[in-house]
Amino acid sequence: MADLISTPQGQAAARRVSRPFPLGVRNSVPGVDELPGTVNVSIYAPGLSGVEIHFEKAPGQWASARLGESVAGIHHGRVAGLSYGSRYGFWPADKELPGRPGSFQLLLDPYGRGIDEVQPSDGVPLFFSVHVDPSFDWGSSRQLYTPWRDTVIYEAHVRGQTMLHPDIPEELRGTYAGMAHPVMVNYLRELGITAVELLPVHFHTEEAHLRELNLPNYWGYNTLGFFAPHTSYATKAAQAAGPKAVQDEVKTMIKSLHEAGLEVILDVVYNHTAEGTKDQPALSWRGLGDEQYYRHDGEGRYLDTTGCGNTLDFSQPRVIQMALDSLRHWVQDYQVDGFRFDLAPALCRDADGHFDRRHPFLVAVAADPVLHGIKLIAEPWDIGPDGWQTGNFPPGWAEWNDRFRDTARDFWLRGQAALNAGGTGGSVARIAGSLAGSADMFAGSGRTALSSINMVTAHDGFTLADLTAYESKHNEANGEDNRDGSSENRSYNHGVEGPTDDGEIKARRAQSARNIMTTLLMSLGVPMLTAGDEIGRSQQGNNNSYCQDSPLTWLDWDLDDNGRRMLETTRTLLRLRREFLAWQPYRFPADAKEASLLWFDADGQPMALDRWEDPNSRVVQLLVGSRNGMLRGMLVLNGSLQDVEITLPDARALEGSGAVRDENHSYELLLSTADRTTGATVRGGEKDVLPANSVSLYRA
Repeated sequence: MADLISTPQGQAAARRVSRPFPLGVRNSVPGVDELPGTVNVSIYAPGLSGVEIHFEKAPGQWASARLGESVAGIHHGRVAGLSYGSRYGFWPADKELPGRPGSFQLLLDPYGRGIDEVQPSDGVPLFFSVHVDPSFDWGSSRQLYTPWRDTVIYEAHVRGQTMLHPDIPEELRGTYAGMAHPVMVNYLRELGITAVELLPVHFHTEEAHLRELNLPNYWGYNTLGFFAPHTSYATKAAQAAGPKAVQDEVKTMIKSLHEAGLEVILDVVYNHTAEGTKDQPALSWRGLGDEQYYRHDGEGRYLDTTGCGNTLDFSQPRVIQMALDSLRHWVQDYQVDGFRFDLAPALCRDADGHFDRRHPFLVAVAADPVLHGIKLIAEPWDIGPDGWQTGNFPPGWAEWNDRFRDTARDFWLRGQAALNAGGTGGSVARIAGSLAGSADMFAGSGRTALSSINMVTAHDGFTLADLTAYESKHNEANGEDNRDGSSENRSYNHGVEGPTDDGEIKARRAQSARNIMTTLLMSLGVPMLTAGDEIGRSQQGNNNSYCQDSPLTWLDWDLDDNGRRMLETTRTLLRLRREFLAWQPYRFPADAKEASLLWFDADGQPMALDRWEDPNSRVVQLLVGSRNGMLRGMLVLNGSLQDVEITLPDARALEGSGAVRDENHSYELLLSTADRTTGATVRGGEKDVLPANSVSLYRA
């Protein structure tokens, strides 16, 4: 034990000034007398009768101390000699060490701010918690609190975003610093998005079966540290300098994005841990208190609602506290703007396993002042009983809208496939609901369309380009004989599976992709783009690329003609979206009294009930705006195989709606997903020709 507390008097003093809270390793604890050169160490380990901490005072020089106090499963004490940069871990006090410290897996601190990974000769990594100095100069940078109505999310991977970018220095590619490079920051700002949602940057590791296949966990949904950033996304220089430098590189990235007006949302995985199934070795929680940290059935087996081998038990107060403390840590220490919760229902199941929208975790999040105004996004499904909960989260939460995803794919892809096969493509009723932000889905929980995170693709599944080029998954590279990944993709290859030199098929695919992008960005709600969809990125039909850290998953910045046109279309759509919202009242579209949605058929007449459900009626016109707004937009969808002559609504059709300010109003064509010249003006009541399988957007 370190000299400062090696005497009985020193040990007694240390015990008197240690506290069970906050958990983790802290240099100072408010409200207690400090002992210079010591830290407060506290860990929730209800499965252990006593706990020792082993730490590295200097390279290769390990010391230990027993945490002398224990209350309600929390072991705590003051420890001398554990300085910033020191590696450490825990061990049961009554269990013999299997070797010298540093040569075997100590139990990680669930609250550790840094993790050091060591690769021994046998190929099984060892992990050590690291005590990290949290200081950082943020200057004037703070969270941005962009309103939901103005938010456009861009889901990206820190590594894949910049690995192939020719204008970013090679040593920065694939890193936090690469994401913060002015070239990338300017690209994101000019694209028109407002928030970058990063795939997991919590420290994570590979599953055992991936190590056997020599494949990585590229996506990162296998968390080993809820308070520590992932080391390998840092530059080589930062990794060599240690966890403090890695932490600072993450914070510099967030600061740079904030200074460009871009929020940072983290994809977080609190539903399970990297310890996997019962037969895997204990890394942290399992060795500290398996019964309390994880869900079990009556036979002591893990209850798995995640498909990942274990599920954290959110009926336990300390598990809820760990998640809340982690969220606060990333908000306060890293200035993060929001979180997307992977498999969120797993966090909201009661002791009997039922989803509860008043679960203590949800109540605690809602009541936490640190989290007020922070964006909270649920992936509203897991694989447990009643696992599909889209629309059921409480006020304050937004949700990934899988119904929007499926409806957009059905209308523009499966519907087109059915029509080309001689069948019917389905009516416009469902796609109209999506354009309206799926308001009906969220109304029951007291929320509006702004709770709908509209998405057509995400990291999981086909890219947008692959939706138009593949009907079957092609996951052979994953080492599971193409068994993994979804077999139901609602995609359409337009007649040829995969790459083709047929110019007509390539043109049809590109137009279908533009149709989907326009539907996504012009619908009410909050749009989420997947990185690379705006430039036509393909994964060669792999719809489960979680273990592919290669050019297959990295963004290729060498754009062809279709990629350049897609990028320009996306930028234009986002500019038009911003301009439209700027001319609406602040409460649009959350306040139903402000939002005005008028629906018309191809003849410019209000949609009749029989037209809504007619599978042969594939044309709809939507006039959207506000009674107090200064700008209206007309979105016209033609999901048929033929050009259609439409009549734009005249003053008589709009009578009583408050949408017309004069009888000579007209419509200016701003964008078409087909090859049409924009800028033409059509008066209300006059005809226009809408190309087959296309979307036209007018200023009204």
